[in-house]
Amino acid sequence: MQARDVKKGATVLHQNEIHLVTEATHRTPGNLRAFFQITMKNAKNGRIIQSRFAPDDNIERVVLDAKPCQVLYKDSNGFNFMDMQSYHSFALSEEILGDKKYYLKEGMEIKIEFYEDKPVFPELPGIVTLKVTEAPPGIKGDSVSNNVKIAVCETGLKVNVPLFVDEGEEIKVNTETGEYVGRA
Repeated sequence: MQARDVKKGATVLHQNEIHLVTEATHRTPGNLRAFFQITMKNAKNGRIIQSRFAPDDNIERVVLDAKPCQVLYKDSNGFNFMDMQSYHSFALSEEILGDKKYYLKEGMEIKIEFYEDKPVFPELPGIVTLKVTEAPPGIKGDSVSNNVKIAVCETGLKVNVPLFVDEGEEIKVNTETGEYVGRA
């Protein structure tokens, strides 16, 4: 595929490593030639790089196989998963997961994309339900305005929530933005 066809979410082979495209922007600076600036996340180490490509440059697209997996537990190796089709277990490090680790709970089922039978990228659902473990009490009479407080969820995620949310409640959180959606 050519650089002009690369879109956000595509998986490509760049410098002999698999990368997930997080942003693809067409740039036309002044009197210079147009180029595509593509931001990619490395599948092995989670590093983010930016590269420039001419519109006609060829970029090799990688086809991944998505499989349903279950989150088993977290240990020193990272998060351990089980492939629901083959019952094979494997671990993904926190570096590869990045901020996605804050949305993973034991027993949760997600899809993980594999390349040549190696786990590459986890796909989270759009909204997850998390239990609030820490939340300062809301001040009575402050509910007229749209005030928020910071609550800590069971996974360590910090979320701005309305004042009426208390410890022990379950809330819905958007996995793309990290924002509070509502009570569960």
